[in-house]
Amino acid sequence: MAEKAVQRETVLSLRETIAQIENRRLPGVVRAAKAADPAGFRRQREEASRNKILPLGVPPLDDVLEGGLPLAGMTEIRNAETRDAGAAAGFVTALAVLCQRRKKEKGHLAPVLWISQGLASREAGFPYAPGLKSYGLDIERFLFVSIRTVKDALWVAETALSVPVFAAVILEIRGNPACLALSESRRLHVRARAGCLPLLLFRQAGEEEASSAFFRLQIKPASAGERPLPDGSMLCGSIGHPAFHVLVEKSRAYASADIFLEWNAHDRRFYPIDQSVASQADGQSANSVDPFSASVGRSNGADSLGNLLAYARAS
Repeated sequence: MAEKAVQRETVLSLRETIAQIENRRLPGVVRAAKAADPAGFRRQREEASRNKILPLGVPPLDDVLEGGLPLAGMTEIRNAETRDAGAAAGFVTALAVLCQRRKKEKGHLAPVLWISQGLASREAGFPYAPGLKSYGLDIERFLFVSIRTVKDALWVAETALSVPVFAAVILEIRGNPACLALSESRRLHVRARAGCLPLLLFRQAGEEEASSAFFRLQIKPASAGERPLPDGSMLCGSIGHPAFHVLVEKSRAYASADIFLEWNAHDRRFYPIDQSVASQADGQSANSVDPFSASVGRSNGADSLGNLLAYARAS
């Protein structure tokens, strides 16, 4: 009997360790045992979890993310095609702004570190400092590193996560490299949790694959509204705040979420957009012209150009 009791305690201990590493809810047997802990394990765990979550201010998205963006661990943001890289980069930058503002409110002027693979920078371009400043980021505390190989980028990211001085660490990778598989993503996730830092894995033109990240979001551009005027009216023909179509691909929810939101750089926060209006606008814009070809390097090759319209020469 004593031997069985020891084995049972060992199994429960292993389950608890695995649940803590993967940030999952504890199994029922272990949860029941911890509920009777006179030291108040559950209360301490709830307080600790609240301190490691950054609410994004959009209730549908915060509900899917179980409160907000995890501040100790990895979150993956990807765009399916190169033409969507600008929208995904804007969304990642907005998350970095929120992380930096949270640090500033706590009295810490923490920098943001952006690590970019050289191929990703050549395909989608480099961050533009005046644009980042107008977006709400403190560019005096922004560090950008361009790395030639993916392995070197992973090494820099792991080293940065061991130094708890950054507001957020962004790792921009092109596609689905073989050296960033499930085991490597788990190592990054564990490093981010140990360093209590948010790691934003920005997968540019990448496919959906297994990952150790808490959540995976696919970002698409959405139709922006018109710019509001001080009197509450809209400036006709203008372009308003950046808008995003967020698809939550990996979460603990039963179904994937489909959310439309916009980023207000002046307020430094997200605002939800009417989903029906945004979907209708996206549908009209998508059918108005033929789509561009698929990203380079795909096994299925480029899509056909479809119908072409010839214009008369100007001279």
